[in-house]
Amino acid sequence: MHRTSGLVTFATALCVLAAGAGCAGGEAADASAEPAVCESFAAAQNTVTHIKQANVSENGLTALRPYVSELIQQLTQLAADAKAQFSQQADQLRASVDVLSASVDKARDNPDLANLGAVRQAVDGVRATAQALADSLKNTC
Repeated sequence: MHRTSGLVTFATALCVLAAGAGCAGGEAADASAEPAVCESFAAAQNTVTHIKQANVSENGLTALRPYVSELIQQLTQLAADAKAQFSQQADQLRASVDVLSASVDKARDNPDLANLGAVRQAVDGVRATAQALADSLKNTC
């Protein structure tokens, strides 16, 4: 029961990433003219939507694994795309994604309360750095 509760909290935290960063996505009139950073941001938001729809209660961590891996890759790409214009925010996002990746790997190997708690903290870090980048993207995307 504790494992499912931790996973639900993890999924909820990722949903916060989507809600908090939502202000930067989809506002441009011509998507083909958007910079790469806008496209990579939208891709990450799409993956978070899939995470929100995953049935964690029924399928456990298995439901989240492919999406979490995909999200980590997309956030890495987002940081790379943002590097030119938003280097400070991109560096902070990349560092927080590295922490998330390491904590997810550890939780996969040993999904106890401490490791799931570390994932929750890492998600909070990614959420905060993604929000800082989203705030910077408001005038670009």
